[in-house]
This record gives sequence, structure tokens and C-alpha cells, in this order.
Amino acid sequence: MSAQQPESRSPALPDPQETAAIYAEVASRASRLITEHVRRQLKHGITVPSDELGIAQAFMDMMAKLLTNPYKLAQAQMNLVWDHFSLWQHAMLRFAGLKTKPVAEPRKGDGRFKDAEWEEDFLFDFIKQSYLITARHICDVITSVQGLSPDAEKKVNFFTRQYIDALSPSNFALTNPEVLRETVKSNGQNLLKGFNNLLRDIEEGHGQLRVKMTDPTAFELGRNVAVTPGKVIFQNELIQLLQFNPTTEKQYRRPLLIIPPWINKYYILDLRQSNSFIKYATDQGHTVFVISWVNPDEHLAQKGFDDYMLQGSLAALDVVCRQTGEEEVNLIGYCLGGTLLGATLGYNAVKNDRRIVSATFFVSLLDFSIPGELGVFIDEQQVSNLEKKMQARGYLEGSEMATTFNMLRSNDLIWSFVVNNYLLGKEPFPFDLLYWNSDSTRMPYKMHSFYLRNMYMKNLLKEPGGIELAGVPIDISKVKAPSYFISTVEDHIAPWKSTYLGATRLSGPVRFVLGGSGHIAGIINPPAANKYFFWTNDAKTQPATPEAWLEGATQHPGSWWTDWQQWIGKLNGDDKVPARDPAKGKLKPLEDAPGSFVKFRLDAQEEEE
Repeated sequence: MSAQQPESRSPALPDPQETAAIYAEVASRASRLITEHVRRQLKHGITVPSDELGIAQAFMDMMAKLLTNPYKLAQAQMNLVWDHFSLWQHAMLRFAGLKTKPVAEPRKGDGRFKDAEWEEDFLFDFIKQSYLITARHICDVITSVQGLSPDAEKKVNFFTRQYIDALSPSNFALTNPEVLRETVKSNGQNLLKGFNNLLRDIEEGHGQLRVKMTDPTAFELGRNVAVTPGKVIFQNELIQLLQFNPTTEKQYRRPLLIIPPWINKYYILDLRQSNSFIKYATDQGHTVFVISWVNPDEHLAQKGFDDYMLQGSLAALDVVCRQTGEEEVNLIGYCLGGTLLGATLGYNAVKNDRRIVSATFFVSLLDFSIPGELGVFIDEQQVSNLEKKMQARGYLEGSEMATTFNMLRSNDLIWSFVVNNYLLGKEPFPFDLLYWNSDSTRMPYKMHSFYLRNMYMKNLLKEPGGIELAGVPIDISKVKAPSYFISTVEDHIAPWKSTYLGATRLSGPVRFVLGGSGHIAGIINPPAANKYFFWTNDAKTQPATPEAWLEGATQHPGSWWTDWQQWIGKLNGDDKVPARDPAKGKLKPLEDAPGSFVKFRLDAQEEEE
């Protein structure tokens, strides 16, 4: 008898009831969305899309410049043809079983092509390299165009990259090996579930697609994020001030006040106990206070930058001094909070207020000479259009700012979730950092307009008397308090070379430190994680340029947190007091940390409406 052949197994068919339920949900959602879209169109009138960002004009200028040199364009096209010819030769040799060096390879750490089949499979390797070759040549042609205005050049380069990222073969079902495998395995259920996820995100975005990055139901403020215990000890229109419970028997006499950015919420510094800077500072013996900014609505439209100083940083400073009985305070400012800290120091210098005895700047701009990729969105045309929108409703919508920041890292913060949610049909993984990232905040019209025009567009903060706050000309060159600047090498929001220029504007002693990674991961880098690295330069005289500073810098492994603690520990000295319990302070606690201001979520409000 012949040996029995094993049975061939076809993929299991999907559950008919589950499929029917998904189809019904998709149909219901699609019908509802179409009806709502038509209703909005009828209500507001169908309008022709406008070029508010000036993108079309920038690309028209680029094409006009490009066509003035047809020889150079033809040469670029020939180079593209030759690279594709080399790829064809490489593919034929691979097909024949020979090993050859790739014509184009993705950059190290490019998560789009991490699946093994992108390299091992002949066809997918060809698709990948063809895309990389074309993308490289498009970028080369665009960046070689001469004679564009700086604004047009920024827009062309930035939005060309957005276009190239969008066309990656990893973003399409038929050219993504992982998606193809899942489609065969599930008999297409992944695409059906993904379409339902897409409709859900459009529905929750009230007609606009808001790609879900994490499961918001997996987190709760005060339970598994923002968990460091403390009390809200003060509140006004703009802030709640939190004081955290001590974890040491004695604390430094000088308290520590943190000013987070109001673009985001403070708990980026208090996600989990293992990566909480607030917990770390408390464990080192600091009495830690932090501002929790209000999420403003139209009633606060006329709150200006000076209000954020008077009712924010200065009001908090007054309360910290009253609560502790001290007249010397260490301050930290994160991002925009650091810009406010610099302005507050300049204000206090004129007022001869010396209560701020040290200032720490987390990835903060005082000199906006190098605005980074955010500069793409900041010119007269775009700011004027934005001001019209803000004036009409009284604030900048938080989701608009969030979308802008996500575009700076579109492959990581947009397209990876498109693939996961809509092509693979999966739910996003619960991730505390992305939960915080999606917890967007608004900004008042008057404040944000002042900030964009006077800081980014005119770069006046660095100029003596360049801006005036509460009737006081601000001069940061009069700031003599010791300062610590931590910036990060991959920061696209506050480029380190620009933060360094800001550090040179102060008159006091400055310690500048350059950390690894970017704007968030480089700051939220606890010592226990043993990640990244940081550079220091102990030259007696601060180098005049960031390049000169880096040339003489020394690299150290691990987190900069320990370096900061050594720096501020020396300033504080051995003068300590019994631990300060916020529940037993001079001010009566209003509520437990993290407080009510931080718990207000815009997406939750939209759902209620």
C-alpha cells in the first residue's frame, strides 16, 4: 500500500455571523457619514478649495525654475533611468540565484521595510528598491532647484517628502507582504475590519479622519498615567498648581517649579512611575511643583502671552514662595514653557526680582533663528489665515496643532497606524506616550498670534527690548541666574543649534547638554532605561557657535538626568529642611493630583456634543 498523503488544508472560512455583523456596521456607518457630509455641504455651501498654505504657488515657482534648465532636468531623468537599469540587472542576477549588492537600501531603522520578505522575496525586493530609487531622485531634483525664496523652498521640500512617504509601497495592500499574508490568512476579513475602523475614525472625527494611535480606554489619569500623588494647592483662570508628596525624609530648601508647555499637558513628565521625571526629582529630594494649564475655550480668547506670564509662571512662583516660606526657587521650562521661563526671567531682571535662582530649559527656544520644520507652516500668508480662523472661534483647535506635529514624523505617527488600523484591521496597541500625544489642547487666539508673530516670524525675544510684556521691555541678556540647557540631537521642533544660540543670549553661567533622540524621547529618558547618550562640554568659556561646542564635546552613555541632578545639587548645596507635605502646607488643598484641568479632554467633549 502507498503511504497516505497528508490532506491539504485551505484557510479557514470566516464566521458568517461575524462577517454579517461587520458588513452591517460598515453599511450603517457609511450611510450615516454620507448623510452628515451632504448636510454640512448644504449648510455651508460647496466652496472651491483654497491654497491657504501657499503650497500650489510654491510648486508652481519650483516648476518654473526647474524648466529654465532643461539640460539639467534631462540629465536627472537619465540618471533615474540608469539606476532603474541597474536595478533590473540586479533583479535578473537574483532571479538566477546569484547574490548581488542592492542598488538602494532603506535607511537604518526604517520601520516600513522591517518585514523579512522585503529583502528575501524577489518581487518585494524589486518593488522596495524601485520606490527608494525614485524617491531619492525626486528629492535630488527638488533640492537642486536654484532661485526659490526660502519660504517656497521649505514648502516644496517638506510637502514633497509628505508625497513620497504617502506613496510608499508599504502603505498599499497589494504591495505590502505582511498585509497580503494577513489577507490570505483571514480571507479578507482584515480589509473589512480595517474599512470599518476607517469609518469609525472619520465618524469620531466628525467628518475628518483622525487616525487612532492608541486605545484611549486603556488609560485613566491618576490610575495608570499621571500617578505621582500630590495636591492641587492653587487655581486661577489659566492654571492649577500641583505640589507632589515627598518621598524622602528631608528635602532641599529651595523648591522646584516646573513650567510645562501649554501646547500639551504636563503629564508627559509623569507618565509612569518608571519614566516619570517628576517622580525622579521628588526622589532626589526636591519639593516639586508643576503648572497644569487650562484647556481654553472662546471665553479666554483675549488672554495674551503676558497673561500667561502674570497668571501662569509669576502667579505660580508667588504661590510656591508662600507655600514653602522660601524666597529662592529653581525653575524648569519645557519647550514653550521654557520660552515663557526665559521671558519671565527677562521681566524679573527689569523688576529686580531675584527669586528665580536657577533656570533649566528642556528643548526650549529663546532664539528662533533656526525654527526647524515648523517654519514650513509659519509665514505671513499662513499666519494671517490662521488668525482669521482663531479670531472666529477664539482659539486654535488642538487637533490642528496635533496634525501639524504628526506630519513632522509622518511615517511613524501617521502611515504606520494607517497600515495597522486599516490594512491589517487591528486595533492600535495601548501606549501611554501616544495616549498623551492624542490628548490635545487648545491655545487662545491672542496669545498664539503674539507668539507666532513675535517669536517665530520676527524673532524678537532675543533682542533687548524686542518684546514688551505687561508694560515691561524684556531683555534676556540681563538674566544672570545659572542656567542648564538640555537639547536633543534629533529634535525637529526645537533644533539644538537654535536652542544653543538662545543659551548664548543669557549673561549668567550656562551648562549646555546635548542628548540623544528627539523632542520627547530624548527628554523622557530615565537613568534606569540606560538608553541613548549625551554630550557635555566643560570649556571655561562658552563656545560662540554650536559647531564649535560640539567639536569640543565629550559623549557619555545613558541619561542626562543624573548630570542635571549633579548640577542642581551643587547649586542647592546641603541646606535641607524636613519633607514638605502638601496636605499640611499653608494653603488648603483644593483636590488631589492630577487635578481637574488636566482631565478635560477635547475628544470626550466632542463625543458629548
